[in-house]
Amino acid sequence: MFDLLIVGGGVNGAAIARDAAGRGLRVLLVEQSDLAAATSSASTKLIHGGLRYLENYEFRLVREALAERETMLASAPHLVRELTFVLPHEAALRAAWMIRAGLFLYDHLAPRGRLAASRGVSLETGPLGAPLRDFYGRGFAYADCWVDDARLVVAYALSAQELSAEIRVGTKLLHAERRADRWTAFLETEGGDREEVEARVVVNAAGPYVSQVLHGALHVPEHKHLRLVKGSHLVTRRLYEGDHAYILQNTDRRIVFAIPYEGDFTLIGSTDAPHDGPPGPVAIDEAETEYLLAAVSRCFAEPVTRDDVKWSYAGLRPLFDDGALNASVVTRDYAFDLDAGKGAPSLSIFGGKITTARRLAEHALETLAPVLPKLAPAWTQRAPLAGGEGLVGEFTPLLARLQSEKPFLPPALALRLARAYGARVFRLLGAAESLSDLGEHFGCGFHAAELDYLVREEWARSADDVLWRRSKLGLHMTAAEREKVAAALRRPKAA
Repeated sequence: MFDLLIVGGGVNGAAIARDAAGRGLRVLLVEQSDLAAATSSASTKLIHGGLRYLENYEFRLVREALAERETMLASAPHLVRELTFVLPHEAALRAAWMIRAGLFLYDHLAPRGRLAASRGVSLETGPLGAPLRDFYGRGFAYADCWVDDARLVVAYALSAQELSAEIRVGTKLLHAERRADRWTAFLETEGGDREEVEARVVVNAAGPYVSQVLHGALHVPEHKHLRLVKGSHLVTRRLYEGDHAYILQNTDRRIVFAIPYEGDFTLIGSTDAPHDGPPGPVAIDEAETEYLLAAVSRCFAEPVTRDDVKWSYAGLRPLFDDGALNASVVTRDYAFDLDAGKGAPSLSIFGGKITTARRLAEHALETLAPVLPKLAPAWTQRAPLAGGEGLVGEFTPLLARLQSEKPFLPPALALRLARAYGARVFRLLGAAESLSDLGEHFGCGFHAAELDYLVREEWARSADDVLWRRSKLGLHMTAAEREKVAAALRRPKAA
């Protein structure tokens, strides 16, 4: 019997699985699709405090998120890195004193060791102001962090598995029967195989599907409510030189980010559109596309058009419904719904953000402590994530070691592999002494050895899993190259 059955393989479910397994619990995580298949791969890719949340007085959430930036930089330096944000100032939208006050709080609400303090900057000359319209004379710069969101989820899952958690993708919870001291859960794989398992506690971390799991599978009353908000992003040609990002104020008082992405592109996002339909895959619509293009074109000297768009993606944010009328100000904080009164307990997760997943997991285990006797104490704050082992919070030495031990790797490929896999890159490369040792080349530096590793070690099953979540090579490859990867995954495996 398992101690925890976790439903949902997004960042919250994977983080809880890691934390719980490290405390000695028997953990099973089931995900009906792929890890990070929904909300957790459709984020703006930021580990950030949320500067704009200060306007909504969400000081606890911002403080927690700010502290997590430092934790994530130390535990996964291959996936998380510092990013400078430039905020051009427009007096008609927000007074300078208000921005300075917000940035002062941002600098001081939580301990800050690695990240630079905020500062005023001139935008009249120099690279920071180069892409902007002439009416921007001054602005502000501050530090937050960028993250490969889907790979972060995989890192949580890998860490959980190494602590003896079972991770099963392509496995759906059909329904569960509640008894006095346990749940009996009925699972089904994509291939139609069915299995019955028992667990002392069910953790419902199904993201946009949390209400469906509550009502349809667990038959547990819902004491809190979910609000689905669609967030959409555009990926355009690279709009400016430099490694900095922009946080652009729009006339509706919302903000839009422009972020360097995958070397050759700029990521623009996001929208906040109410979603009243059922949960499921979503796509950007015409109004959202126009909104994002107009917001950036208002601030950049060179207008951004549809011809500049190379890709788009959208996801549903499963927010805790705090009663706010405007979707853009619904809290990004999280809430728990513990039902322990009529038999075996269940815990449902409402809301949350990728930045605070580790702390959410700690809080979830604290909430379950009364029904999990002898639960070991919290442990994850200073523990490396998968790939971060031995890096001591620093990425540069890993890259130098990789280039020294595998000199045949082109610099760009060495950088991509080190960033994606961290210290585990040597497990992927094995004894290879040349590019030809890595097997078939599918394009863009992607070889059979990497594909085999993703299938063997990281639960990848489809071309989407490989090209759009565990890597973003789908952006760089041609249609023919993407099809070669898909064809390789369809080949029968050798006995």
